[in-house]
Formats: sequence, C-alpha cells, structure tokens
Amino acid sequence: MKLTMLGTGNALVTECYNTCFVLEDDGQYLMVDGGGGNTILSQLKHAGYDWMDMRHIFVTHRHIDHLLGIVWMVRMICQFMDHGGYQGDAWVYSHGEVLDLLRNLAIKLLRPQETRFIDDSLHMVEVTDGQELNIIGHRMTFFDIGSTKATQFGFCMELDESRRLVCCGDEPLSDAGRPYARDADWLLHEAFCLYSQADVFDPYEKHHSTVKDACELAEELGVRNLVLYHTEDYNLARRRELYTAEGQPHYSGTLWIPEDLESIELN
Repeated sequence: MKLTMLGTGNALVTECYNTCFVLEDDGQYLMVDGGGGNTILSQLKHAGYDWMDMRHIFVTHRHIDHLLGIVWMVRMICQFMDHGGYQGDAWVYSHGEVLDLLRNLAIKLLRPQETRFIDDSLHMVEVTDGQELNIIGHRMTFFDIGSTKATQFGFCMELDESRRLVCCGDEPLSDAGRPYARDADWLLHEAFCLYSQADVFDPYEKHHSTVKDACELAEELGVRNLVLYHTEDYNLARRRELYTAEGQPHYSGTLWIPEDLESIELN
C-alpha cells in the first residue's frame, strides 16, 4: 500500500495545493478529496497517475477546497464516457449532502448527454456512520467526525489483518473517531500551523489544531505513524524542519510531514 499526497495545504494556500491524496494497492486506487479546482488533473499527472485510473473516489465534505476538484473529475469521467473513451465504471463515495450537491452541480454545469451516466456507470454511493465497505480490496469503515461546520466523514481502512490506517478529515480527531484511531498504525491528521504560531494563524477559531496538538493526541492514542497535512504555506520552504522540531518532543512514533506529490510506503 502506498500513500501519495496530491496536495498538503489548507483552503487558502497558493504555494502548494489543497489537501487530497491517493491510496494505491496492487494497481487499484482510491482518491480522497480533490482540492479546489482543475489543478487536480495536473497533480495526478505530475504524480505519475492516469486520472482514468481513479475509479474509486471518496469525498470527506462539501468545502470548496475539497469538493471542486471532484467536480472536474466528474466532468472528465462523464465526458469521456460520452465519447466512448472511458471503459468500465467509476464510484464516488460520500455522505448524502455531498452527493446531492455533486448531482446538482453536474446538472447545472454539464450537458445532458454527459450527466446521463451519473447513477448509471458513475455510481454515487452514500455512506453512513459506521458503515463498512470493501474498496480496492480493503475493508473500510466510515464515520461521522462530528463537525460543527459541515457534515464530514472520515474512515478507517484495514491495511491487512493487523494494521489500520485512519483518516479523520480536516478537523481535529473527535471523540467519535478515537476508537478507530487508538493504536492505529497510521493516522492522517490536520495540523493547521505550528503551536508557536497559533497567535498568527488562529487555528482554534477555524476548528483546526496545531502540530503540537496533533502530536500530543497521537501519543495519547498510541499511534505508530502520524502524517500531518492541511497546513499553512507561509513556512513551506522549512515546513518539514519546523514541524518536526515542534512535534517530536510530544510524539514518540514516526512523524511524517510530506510535500505535495510525495509518496509514503505504508509498511
């Protein structure tokens, strides 16, 4: 299993792309979120992927820095299906609010000969809290993170019989997600900024956390590998150095601060 970060930034970044990523295993791909625009297509290309191989897509929530790239993926899939250049089916997974929004946007923005594939060859699959599905050969359990801003889902993926990866979206892990994340092998968690710069970036007002906060949480839960993303971009040139320096005193596991387009082998 390999994780490739297509983007690592928060909603307002301009020096990197908004947070989204691909999980790859044995020639199958799950794309999670799409960032804020058609840059998703170039990020996939620069990461060495063919966008057509993204047959399984999960959308955490409706915020534009996660959703609008999915609108472009829906357009590409439907357009190429209409032209006969896309063979087989594709699946978009999310909660009902996001799927209704995607359908409505597609109806308003795309041609009828393209939207006819939605809910036919392009399957919109609604997930609910606690639901389990088998996707790219792995059992996934979806959970409502309990966001107060917009309904948002995370997931727990079984990498094999004994290892788990948990994604809690772009907000701090809530009580609802703690049972999934406890003793997890991999936790994907947002870190809006350094704790030392909280007075500059105001993460708590935005329902986000800092590097120190995320590391203390991962340490408390016994997480083995912590991947931090959804960050500011003012410190981008030294982000890994600065975030590692702040995080390591609070976390004894392996701390990952990936760059856009960087891949991590989930060993």
